[in-house]
Amino acid sequence: MKCMETSELHCRPCNKSPFCFDLQRFAGDKTEEPTSKKRSDAKKKGQVGRSTELSTAFVLLIGFVIIQALWEHIYTSIATYTTYILSHPNQPVDTENIIRIFIGIIELLAQTALPIMLAIMIVGLAVNLFQVGLNFNTEAISFKPDKLNPINGFGRMFSKRSLVELIKSLLKILIIGYFLYRFLSRQLLAMPQFIYFDLATSLGQMSKIVFNMAFQVIGVIFLLGLMDYGYQKWQTTQDLKMTKQEVKDEMKQTEGDPQIKGKIRQKQRQMAMSRMMQEVPKADVIVTNPTHFAVALQYSKGMPAPRVAAKGQDLVARRIKDIAREAHVPIVENRPLARALYASTEVGDLVPAELYQAVAEVLAYVYRLKHRRRA
Repeated sequence: MKCMETSELHCRPCNKSPFCFDLQRFAGDKTEEPTSKKRSDAKKKGQVGRSTELSTAFVLLIGFVIIQALWEHIYTSIATYTTYILSHPNQPVDTENIIRIFIGIIELLAQTALPIMLAIMIVGLAVNLFQVGLNFNTEAISFKPDKLNPINGFGRMFSKRSLVELIKSLLKILIIGYFLYRFLSRQLLAMPQFIYFDLATSLGQMSKIVFNMAFQVIGVIFLLGLMDYGYQKWQTTQDLKMTKQEVKDEMKQTEGDPQIKGKIRQKQRQMAMSRMMQEVPKADVIVTNPTHFAVALQYSKGMPAPRVAAKGQDLVARRIKDIAREAHVPIVENRPLARALYASTEVGDLVPAELYQAVAEVLAYVYRLKHRRRA
């Protein structure tokens, strides 16, 4: 008894040989790359590879760049308004003063925070558009009863994906913490000197330290975001991988069952053959070679050239000749012409110009033959 059947590409059950295995066990493995339809359906459901760290890095970067660029304006606006409020401590606490202070705060926020907020919003949308594309759906926020199941919740909490996300978060904390420690350990020695500076100078020095620290941390987050973006793309592809059977089923859904399509094509060929055979009795002559090819020619007054009413090879040629005999259509043997017509024309085509002379001779012969019979 053989353990492996090479002709069937699988192994019969066998307990004697250690090399006996069954390839059918791997039939359900998701080894095939996701098709474009699978990716498109997943994208509609919001299942796409995107990195929140990359979005965070860009948002922080543009936010701190604008704050640094507008720092003087922001500092001056806040200082001016604060000085104004503190220089009028004896104002009565009434509705008019409260409204005026509230309006002043709104104006201050519009001058200082609004440009930063708008830039962050635009950059956040642009980064997400780059990662995901223009894709709006409510699948992710729709109510799903299975999410209320505590068993499913524990399954998600202790799943492989949750473990990977936990490890990623710990690594991010450790890496960012290490860079912060290195930066602050070098700056802490210089900070006590700020007590000898005035407020403006101290704030200026502190802002430089904060901005340098922020840009270093953003650089680290940006590198982590790029790596996470690549990982998320890879993980999404792994999640969307398909089994061979799923690929076959999808092809059947999109392109149709091959067996059904084959039957449709067969039916179409039969209908076309039936229509072609109906044209044979209307032909003026059948040109043969005489066994392998048969071409039916039809010509009537007003036509620019004779038309190929039917053509066939071997069995189809024999059927054309049988119908022609039953309909008393003349059959003329001309091997070169039959081969040339079969090779250069399709059913319904006019005879090519280079064959006019040969076809005219055949038709002239047929017309003379018909005239003699009538006489």
